Amino acid sequence: MLSKVLVAYGTTNGSTARIAEAIADVLRRNGLDADALPAGSVADVDSYDAVVLGGALYADRWHKDARRFARRHRRALATRPLWLFSSGPLDAAAAQHEIPPVRGAKAVLFRFDAEEHRTFGGCLEEGAKGFIARKIVAAGKGGDFRDFAQIEAWAQRIADAVSGIRPAVSSEERTERG
Repeated sequence: MLSKVLVAYGTTNGSTARIAEAIADVLRRNGLDADALPAGSVADVDSYDAVVLGGALYADRWHKDARRFARRHRRALATRPLWLFSSGPLDAAAAQHEIPPVRGAKAVLFRFDAEEHRTFGGCLEEGAKGFIARKIVAAGKGGDFRDFAQIEAWAQRIADAVSGIRPAVSSEERTERG
């Protein structure tokens, strides 16, 4: 049985960190040892049995820290179950339908034969870092579009898979994503 899970994330304004913490909380409630850490701060993943890697979306790109994490830890990720998530759409689209991964996340998904990728709504609020982010907020197009019930349900699927209760993704779902 797998028991220790790393939830690594790339974020600029912190909303992806909150998603990672919510995922780790669900894993812990299911008896797993889970750490939520910024992707750039992880020295190695050898002590983890499984990894969840997330990145914020900016201008249709997966956060650089998530991409760098995947490159830096490629050998270890190739030998562990891996789940991916993105956060970023500043509307309700992610709560209404499945959004395919952006190029960087998609490359990691296929390179490591990851179990699954999910895109969750993002959050951009007053005080956001970056010129463009501040302009989006000033234009009234920011807000919090994270659906924590959806995030927690996905995290429960991961907990069940890691605990051996059921597969994370059926072979039919895995075929459909290709």
